[in-house]
Amino acid sequence: MAGVGIRKKLPIGIENFEEIRTEGFYYVDKTAMIRDLMNSWGKVNLFTRPRRFGKSLNMSMLKAFFEIDCDKALFDGLAIAEEKELCGTYMGKFPVISISLKSVSGVDYKSACSMMRSVIGNEARRFETVLMGDETLTETETGLYKQLITLDSSGQNIFSMPESTMKESLKTLSALLHKHYGKKVIILIDEYDVPLAKASDKGYYADMADLIRGMFDQALKTNENLYLAVLTGCLRVSKESIFTGLNNPKMYTILDANCDEQFGFTDAEVRQMLDYYDLTDYYDVTKEWYDGYKIGRANVYNPWDVINWCDQLLTNPNKSPKSYWANTSGNDEVRRFIRRMGNGVTKAQIERLISGEAVQKKIVEQLTYNSLYDSVENMWSLLYATGYLTQSETPVGDVVWLTIPNEEVRGIFTGFILGLFEEEMAGDGAAVAEFCGALKAGDPADVERLFTEFMKRTISIRDTAVRKEVKENFYHGILLGIIGLKSGWDIDSNRESGEGYYDISAEIEDEETGIIIEVKYAENERFEEACQKALDQINQSGYADELKKDGMWKILKYGIACYKKRCKVVLQQEGQETETLRR
Repeated sequence: MAGVGIRKKLPIGIENFEEIRTEGFYYVDKTAMIRDLMNSWGKVNLFTRPRRFGKSLNMSMLKAFFEIDCDKALFDGLAIAEEKELCGTYMGKFPVISISLKSVSGVDYKSACSMMRSVIGNEARRFETVLMGDETLTETETGLYKQLITLDSSGQNIFSMPESTMKESLKTLSALLHKHYGKKVIILIDEYDVPLAKASDKGYYADMADLIRGMFDQALKTNENLYLAVLTGCLRVSKESIFTGLNNPKMYTILDANCDEQFGFTDAEVRQMLDYYDLTDYYDVTKEWYDGYKIGRANVYNPWDVINWCDQLLTNPNKSPKSYWANTSGNDEVRRFIRRMGNGVTKAQIERLISGEAVQKKIVEQLTYNSLYDSVENMWSLLYATGYLTQSETPVGDVVWLTIPNEEVRGIFTGFILGLFEEEMAGDGAAVAEFCGALKAGDPADVERLFTEFMKRTISIRDTAVRKEVKENFYHGILLGIIGLKSGWDIDSNRESGEGYYDISAEIEDEETGIIIEVKYAENERFEEACQKALDQINQSGYADELKKDGMWKILKYGIACYKKRCKVVLQQEGQETETLRR
């Protein structure tokens, strides 16, 4: 256990292996990947993993290990240091070309090309001292190198190489480095598919695919200077689209067992991290929110989430878990999927996912970015590849049982579902007015009837092992999506009042009327019991106190119990109780 004040820093957003190892950051040892990679050997290797699962850090680690004159002390005490023979053969023995394409995201093809030139030009410049001073290079070879690093007339670090030069750039640079060092080259390409994703979004996919195809064909297929190549990305883009003619690249997808523990954190690694920072009491909630991914045979946590969650807890031990990974993108994959509900995606399938069950689907591993949303089958495969869904058991061929991995991702799905429901309700002002009118009038029978109708419009929560609080939050969200649209009402949700936090409150100031709603899940259809618990909680916790302070003389207290697409509503008004049960 590290003492207070000498703990290592958490590497929030740091993807540079050398920086982590030299600047006092906590490092989860993934160097066994080097052993696995070299023992299973492939000339060209592609790792596909969801975003923020450690791809860039692992690529930085590979560069630090293989590159000529590397700092071998960086690996002291790590797993790979135990592989003496392997280290003697490979460590510090190769010129390494290492580029990341994650920044190649232009709004049009011209700007994307400019970004690509910058990525290649800056990597080529890294070797300027050795290559420009190499007298063994011919004048022609020196001229080729200058084409890679020459700026345009503006001189603002904007590289001027034409497209034909870009396509040959990695092969050209590897040939020059091979000649200089007398060693074949290792090429590392991180986030190889980001330019394709951006191009597809912005409408220049064909041009970008042609550029990437040309670069890869030259660097990875017809390159006698290449010793080893490693690529990472989110998707395995189809061979016909990008890897045409490339002989059998070795694939490491989320279905493959090889290197399955080298991206993401294992349970043992998470326990060790929590113990190191004196956070072992948070193990259960960490597992519930950020674990659940199945890669090959390994069960892993989302590393981005775990690191950020630990960092937040060290600042505020009372912090509640939240989405960290979800907030690093627009989650467009899930949004488009939810909008297909009823058009190839059934309510029943989504209900099963939200409830923690699995659905069986055939997975298409090789996709193209310009056809991701062309079919429902492609969309299921996309959600699986990008980490929104995971396998619940060992696949049989390309047939996989898919499930939502954890509470964070479940929240992404339910958030979009509730958002879609709210959009629908916003266009139905008459239904909103009728429901809110029944609430204000103290008519539990009408509230119950109308809310049941609303629940039939969206998905329901099945009676599964998903926590009761998760189910209650979903029904709470449906109610809030309706009541929140009522103009003239002051609406609050999950706000502190009395001795707790109520679900929903509304103040109708001109009528001095206050409404308190507490939602419960009626496990095993025990509606009466759940409603009574809701009312008891309202009364015992003093949820109406704030309403009274604000001058609301008429207080309507609603206990609402939900089960699948059924509900029961109980009302208390100034101590008088009426109730109705929808049977």
